[in-house]
Amino acid sequence: MTRVAAVDCGTNSIRLLVADAAPATGELVDLDRRMTIVRLGQGVDRTGRLAPEALQRTFAACREYAAIIKEHGAERLRFVATSASRDAENRDEFVRGVLDILGVEPEVISGDQEAEFSFTGATKELAGGDHLPKPYLVVDIGGGSTEFVVGEDRVRAARSVDIGCVRMTERHLVRDGVVSDPPSKEQIAAMRADIEAALDLAEETVPLREARTLVGLAGSVTTVSAIAQELPEYDSAAIHHSRVSHERVREITEWLLRSTHAERAAVPSMHPGRVDVIAAGALVLLSIMERTGAEEVVVSEHDILDGIAWSVA
Repeated sequence: MTRVAAVDCGTNSIRLLVADAAPATGELVDLDRRMTIVRLGQGVDRTGRLAPEALQRTFAACREYAAIIKEHGAERLRFVATSASRDAENRDEFVRGVLDILGVEPEVISGDQEAEFSFTGATKELAGGDHLPKPYLVVDIGGGSTEFVVGEDRVRAARSVDIGCVRMTERHLVRDGVVSDPPSKEQIAAMRADIEAALDLAEETVPLREARTLVGLAGSVTTVSAIAQELPEYDSAAIHHSRVSHERVREITEWLLRSTHAERAAVPSMHPGRVDVIAAGALVLLSIMERTGAEEVVVSEHDILDGIAWSVA
């Protein structure tokens, strides 16, 4: 086995996986997997720049991760940065900071590369069984963008579009610097129209309706699963490979869109950093299910982070 470390720095969160990987058998054994909400993409859609306070939060998390990587003695490290750092004018400042702390330069990958990693991470385990029909449609609903990937054993088509939960919240649900609590019908309608237009773009490249199994990744999807199961706390084991019906996703989304900040924060499985953006993320998921006709979503805790780990193993 090879001991590897993978860091995925997205628009809303930064995540670390340290694992022992055996490419010959397809086994990936977690040693440490963690996530920190840093909101790197704070204001990027509006200003085009990474905010100083967002950079400081991200660098603080990097210092914590550096100590964990050293403690476990990982032989190889790969740091991948996604949507927010692709879009920012001052991304060089971000690159220098990560290099100083972790000793590797963050790879600001394309949406297509992001999709490849997500597909590998999400489906490597599923490929051994025949209980889920192919092709898979893997959807990774991030903070700044959502990746769509269709494939059987490998990627057939992929597209990244700008409808992440943070971007949709900041674009449609913020008034005078504050998230609407709850949003108006007009705000929801505008957000829905934006999502539908992005799905039209995705469908130009990816045959969304051909998929037989919908696999959903990232915090918005896993949180919807946790709410659906009424978990007393966030439980990765209970969430991984759970299934949530279209009807249940619709019920949860409608509740999230009419709930207050306090009501969402009171959900025991809700991470504090997701309280203001979960409604937008859930609406993206619901819209995808409506577009594809999926009766359920298979929820995976294994995603782009696992794909990055396999790429270094």
